[in-house]
Amino acid sequence: MNRTYEIMFIVRPDVEEADLDKLIEGFSANVTNGGGEIKSVEKMGRRRLAYTVRKFNDGFYVLLTIAAAGSLIAEIERRLRVSEQVIKFITVRMDEEEKRLAKVKAIRDTKVKRSAQPVAHTPQAPAASHGAEAAAAPAASAEPEEEITPAAAPVEAVASDAPPENAAAV
Repeated sequence: MNRTYEIMFIVRPDVEEADLDKLIEGFSANVTNGGGEIKSVEKMGRRRLAYTVRKFNDGFYVLLTIAAAGSLIAEIERRLRVSEQVIKFITVRMDEEEKRLAKVKAIRDTKVKRSAQPVAHTPQAPAASHGAEAAAAPAASAEPEEEITPAAAPVEAVASDAPPENAAAV
């Protein structure tokens, strides 16, 4: 059963461009001779490594996307491991990821996009649970805003629990 894989490998920085192309052609030939299919080859160029690998700080990145059986992938990984020019590699199975992404996309397509619907600007009726304040709020917002301040009550008229200030201390 053929599955889709991505194989990324890093080649030593002192390898010539012609030797890099020959190395890629060799791995591609191994895949096609083993019954696999090369979907794409992407040379990502020379990049700096995040950390030192086999005393190298940079290398040539190559990404192979292939469809092949698991036994063929094991053989390709074995060849990558014994190749002196390859300093690091990783193989990722992509068919499960593609299946998951297709499922997420199908779910998103079934949902209605609210941003694509036209927006209707209709005034909303006030909620009955808020009482008179909610009913008065839309009416007050239609009038020009005036600052309403409560009338100041005379100091003598305010009842207080505190003792009067002019009372003599006992």
